[in-house]
Amino acid sequence: MAGRLPHPSVKADPYRVLGVSPQASGAEIKAAYRALVKQHHPDAGGDATTILALNAAWELLGDPERRASFDRRTNAVGPSTASSGRGGKFPRAKGSTADHAALELWMASVYAPIDRNLAQVINPFAAQLKQLSADPYDDQLMELFCTYLEQSQQKMLKVEALYRSAMAPLLAKEFSLQLYHCFAQVKDALMDLERYTMGYVDSYLRDGRELMREAKRLRTALHQAKRAFS
Repeated sequence: MAGRLPHPSVKADPYRVLGVSPQASGAEIKAAYRALVKQHHPDAGGDATTILALNAAWELLGDPERRASFDRRTNAVGPSTASSGRGGKFPRAKGSTADHAALELWMASVYAPIDRNLAQVINPFAAQLKQLSADPYDDQLMELFCTYLEQSQQKMLKVEALYRSAMAPLLAKEFSLQLYHCFAQVKDALMDLERYTMGYVDSYLRDGRELMREAKRLRTALHQAKRAFS
């Protein structure tokens, strides 16, 4: 799991708290906030201090006017330096031989199988959606799409079990948080897409599609960041 987030204070960088860069879109910031609240909620083993930090960051960055004002103040003294998110970079891994051994084991036993399962959900999505779009009211096409959703949800259960099976080593804390963001987007996308199949509400389809696109972007960023560990 990712480590404790910064204590909520006027000095806390809201971008760093949410794990996004100052160039992140509003949708990316909202997605990061939702994922972190789920991860750090007291019911999931989190604590109230972390939730306060997340809420404070979201209240600032979720309001376009307050965010713009914060950015102007920050740029006046120097750019904000978030460690991950759009445009961000993971620090090159440094540590002892034991640290690198733990990292290699986690990458092979946790990250690699998670990435394979994510690929089996994310990669077929565009083709599945295109097929359904030919006629969403065709029972056979809808049945095929629902089968894809059911199989994908089963894969996401495996992903969650793998993620919780071993704590990420110290060298992969930032990477682990981004991985969580990625599969949280997939889970939310599948939920919205399932809601669409039950009522043909276009907003659910639109949100599901955008969440899946964001998950694909995050997965690509993870592939790039992984090079820092080699």
